[in-house]
Amino acid sequence: MYGFLRSPRWIGLGLLMTLLAVVMVFLGLWQLDRFHLRSGINNRIDAGSNATPVAIDTVLASPAGGAGSVGAAPSDTATWTRVSVTGRYDAAHQLLARARTSGDSVGFEVLTPLVLANGTAVIVDRGWIPPTVSDASTLPHVPAVPTGQVTVIGRVHAPESRGSTPEAFAGTLAVRRIAPAQLATAVPYPLYGAYVTMDSQTPPADPAFVPIPADHQNAAMNAGYVVQWWMFALLTLVGFGYLAYREGRPRSEESRFDDATDDHDLVRS
Repeated sequence: MYGFLRSPRWIGLGLLMTLLAVVMVFLGLWQLDRFHLRSGINNRIDAGSNATPVAIDTVLASPAGGAGSVGAAPSDTATWTRVSVTGRYDAAHQLLARARTSGDSVGFEVLTPLVLANGTAVIVDRGWIPPTVSDASTLPHVPAVPTGQVTVIGRVHAPESRGSTPEAFAGTLAVRRIAPAQLATAVPYPLYGAYVTMDSQTPPADPAFVPIPADHQNAAMNAGYVVQWWMFALLTLVGFGYLAYREGRPRSEESRFDDATDDHDLVRS
C-alpha cells in the first residue's frame, strides 16, 4: 500500500522535509537561548530596583592605564547593577548623546565625566533633555553641574554597539552611541569600561532631566518564536505524513474497487 515511499522521489521528499524540520527545531532552540538571555537581563533589572547600591569597584574593573585608557567592559552579571560612586563632575569635558528618544520625543542625553579621588573617571548619563527648538540640530539648554563633591546612585550600563568618537556639534562634542572606549579620546583621564545611568544624586539633580529607564527586554517575543518554529517543524512532518496518506489512499480504494468489479463479473458469468 505504501511501497511508493521507497521510490527516489518520495525518499528525497522525506529527507527534505526532515531537514527542514531539523532546521526549524534548531531555530527554536536559538530563540529559546535568546529568551533565557533576555529574561536574565530583566531579572537583573528587577532585582536591582530595590537593591542596596554597591561600590563601583566591586562590579567594574578600575582602569589601570593613563589618560585615554579604558577599563574592561562589564560582565553580563554586572550590567544593571545599582552602584554608588562619589567624585567631582568635570563640566569642561561634558558631551551630548544626540537623537535619543524619550517617549515620542527626540532630544539629548547629557554625559558628564565624574572624576574619582584616585584620578579615574566614569561617564554618568545624567538624563534626557528636550531640544530648545522643534528640531534637535541646535544646542539644547543643559542644566549646570553641581560644584564640589557629588554622590551618584545609578545603574551600570554596558557600552552601546557601533560607538564612534565624539564629533563637533554646535560648539560642543556629541555622539550617537555611548561607548566609553570611544569617549576616552575626549577626556584627560582613564575611564571605566561602562557608564552609569543616574537614578539619584546628592546634591539633588536638576528636575529638568528625565531619568533614563532601564532597557527591559521583550523576552515574550522570543518565547513566541520558540513555539512558532517548533510548530512549523511539527507541521512539516505532519504534512509529509498527510501527503503520503493521500498518495496511498486512492490506490487502496482503487484496488478495492477493482476487486469488487472482478467479483461482480464472476457472479454474472
